Amino acid sequence: MDMGIAGRTALVCAASKGLGRGCAEALAAEGVNLTIVARTAADLETTATAIRAATGVTVLTVAADITTAAGRALALAACPAPDILVTNAGGPPPGNFRDWDRDAWIKALDANMLTPIELIRATIDGMIARRFGRIVNITSSSVKAPIDILGLSNGARSGLTGFVAGVARTVAQHNVTINNLLPGMFDTDRLGATIKAGAAASGTSEAAVREARRGTVPARRFGRPDEFGAACAFLCSAHAGYMTGQNVLLDGGNYPGTF
Repeated sequence: MDMGIAGRTALVCAASKGLGRGCAEALAAEGVNLTIVARTAADLETTATAIRAATGVTVLTVAADITTAAGRALALAACPAPDILVTNAGGPPPGNFRDWDRDAWIKALDANMLTPIELIRATIDGMIARRFGRIVNITSSSVKAPIDILGLSNGARSGLTGFVAGVARTVAQHNVTINNLLPGMFDTDRLGATIKAGAAASGTSEAAVREARRGTVPARRFGRPDEFGAACAFLCSAHAGYMTGQNVLLDGGNYPGTF
């Protein structure tokens, strides 16, 4: 399917690895020119070089922390008028809510709620004026099924979800959509880190923890960043203009609910 977005411009956050990179690669394959943002310049340039070679699109890089005001300013200076915005940032650490002080909560809210809102605020009016805009926020399956040790993430991402639910309905008439992608367990560096931590805490091998977690997924595998990217590309496509304010779960069937 031709997604109808060739020649568009996208700003993709946390795009040097993992799910952000999967989204960037999928958009580039559809002919979308990119500005990609990540904190580590070397990883960012490696990704940009690979995408340019594979697709021939223009790829600009911004080595910055998108969760800071300075980082967002750099990203928006490089890509002030994106047609497509993919927001993404690493999740806060797990733990017990009794151990989190105000600073921990503010940091989580800054990264996983307020940063996407600031980026939306900076770009949405231009999308409205151009009569095309696609915003996709990478959140978490914990928005649908909260995970007790991920309280910081549960709270911050749910706050973003509530914000999107309201604003998405106010801009749909302008062919601007806002949707959230909710990943479950995908085979990324972050999953590897949580498996390593789980193995250390339980005194078992990483291989055993990996296999146990894989076994909890009805699909009996972890997701791939490329298939996550394909879902993102569809939400950003010309064909998805009637789909807005939605929380799209990609978790291999792990969520047990009907709705």
